[in-house]
Amino acid sequence: MTYIALISSVLVGVLIVFGLKPGNKTVQLSLSFSGAYLLSITILHLFPEIYTASNHSNIGLFILLGLLLQLILDFFSKGAEHGHIHVQENTAFPWALFISICVHAFMEGIPLAHNHNHEHLLWAIVIHKVPIAIILGTFFVKSKISKINAILFLLLFSLMSPFGSFAGENITFLTTYKTEITAIIIGIFLHISTIILFETSKDHKFNLLKFIAILVGMLVAYLA
Repeated sequence: MTYIALISSVLVGVLIVFGLKPGNKTVQLSLSFSGAYLLSITILHLFPEIYTASNHSNIGLFILLGLLLQLILDFFSKGAEHGHIHVQENTAFPWALFISICVHAFMEGIPLAHNHNHEHLLWAIVIHKVPIAIILGTFFVKSKISKINAILFLLLFSLMSPFGSFAGENITFLTTYKTEITAIIIGIFLHISTIILFETSKDHKFNLLKFIAILVGMLVAYLA
């Protein structure tokens, strides 16, 4: 079920790209909703779990490490994880961006293994991956990459989080240091979700639709 949900989230995003051809405003609103949901799940469920499970007084250092790690990934991905990707016609394949976003997807799948809040975290990742898949799919459509290659790369991207979850269940190192690794992932989630939510709006104007999307995302996470 976990693997199917993670793969399906990317496929849904791809179908939206080819079927509905959503505008930038729609994608940004979906990002706001997913960012709010992801942040809420992190604060309401992952934070309590990580501090309850940890016997280390320095667990916060691993959260900070996750924040720094995502900063490094952002350098290569150009912020694709939180919607900052500039789509241009006839763009060559961005290997650094793709590898970075795949590393991010792999890592966010690791905490799904043996997690007390598995369902909450799973849906947070699924909801987050849909707009990311839309952005990545749109990039491929407008670049000079062939459709076959674009589909293959999107399929590979869809498998990264399931691979991460599988690794978290079967690799001894990841199971032994599950708490510390989850703390790193929390830092990554905090970085991504807060940038999506709190980045400066154009001309510093209050965006009512974005505010509503954020509010709904937090409310859904709380009620879940």
